[in-house]
Amino acid sequence: MTDLENLFKQHFGAWPVHHVRAPGRLELLGNHTDYNQGLVLSLAIDRRLEMASAARNDGKIELVSSAFPEKERFACDRIESDSAPWVDYVKGVLLQLRKRRVNFTGFNAAIHSTIPLGAGMSSSAALEIATALTIRRLFPFTLNPAGLATPPKRNSRGELPPLTKSEKRALASVCRNAESEFVGVNCGLLDQISCLFGKAGHLVEIDCQHLTAEHLPMPPGVAVIVCDSGVKHDLADGAYNALRRECESAARALGAASLRSVDASRLEADKSRLTEREYQCAYHIVGESRRVVCAERALREGDLAQLGQLFFESHASSRDFFKNSCPELDLLVDLAQAQPGCLGARLTGGGFGGATINLVRESEAERFSHEMAKKFEDRTGRKLTPLRCRIVDGAC
Repeated sequence: MTDLENLFKQHFGAWPVHHVRAPGRLELLGNHTDYNQGLVLSLAIDRRLEMASAARNDGKIELVSSAFPEKERFACDRIESDSAPWVDYVKGVLLQLRKRRVNFTGFNAAIHSTIPLGAGMSSSAALEIATALTIRRLFPFTLNPAGLATPPKRNSRGELPPLTKSEKRALASVCRNAESEFVGVNCGLLDQISCLFGKAGHLVEIDCQHLTAEHLPMPPGVAVIVCDSGVKHDLADGAYNALRRECESAARALGAASLRSVDASRLEADKSRLTEREYQCAYHIVGESRRVVCAERALREGDLAQLGQLFFESHASSRDFFKNSCPELDLLVDLAQAQPGCLGARLTGGGFGGATINLVRESEAERFSHEMAKKFEDRTGRKLTPLRCRIVDGAC
């Protein structure tokens, strides 16, 4: 039995019936472009959240996590934000499903995650997706953008059919709305789509205006290494939402539905319509959109040098214009840029702390990790453990 199943047995006195897995994600390029209806390149990684569950018949829901000591218990008909903050991600999803007329009763669930908290790998979205998939396993439903449809049928082994692309998009929206409306982070769909649409060995190309996700092979011989700054960010504290408000305000001032439809020449021509902060945010987003397009071309042509340069440009824009970096992230990028074999480095995720993503030649990956740990500790006195990430399939 796995550690998760033993955790379930320890707390609930029986073995779980269902087990779902949801990976963390890394944003390769396209920082904060998702809620601007832009383009993003991302990948699902081999750090994941798992949830084991079984139904109960008294209308109660009990949750236990290996990361937190207290068991959480609440009633299906009384889902309120009155418990530990991490539980809000579960409750938000349950309320969104109920709003869409998905019926569920009580259940027990145990949760274990290897996704570092606050490092920009989206442990929150993994928890949301795992919750939605757990409800689907326990109380089968079919949800697509048009609404609730005929529930899926289990096969002779009790298994449900895989989610269709349409169902994945619908669940991504459910989970995004849970985070926005219940938790208070007005996020885009990058995290949830990456978690659901991940494919081993491939990047996910997301068009956030048309809600499409395609796959692009990751070039061979490239290692993805994450360096956690140790600065923990809480996106619910308002900084993330403030950036979104500036972007939306800039789009309105430019007469655009979103910054997706604004190019560099239009931005410069109409700069006088914007406040300085609106211009800075728009400049970053417009540049990120261009960089994602250029990165897709570089990947298809195998031009790793160009891809890496786009990484460094993206981080400079985050630091100087969008202002969602921090000294520790800047130091990590500077240290990485000086290392042999480093193709590119930049902050990943919401920013204000968290981690950098580094593309490194496979042959130099071990030395890169060693040197980064040593030099970061020399400069800051803090330990750094670079994390090598493999690209994996999406949630199941």
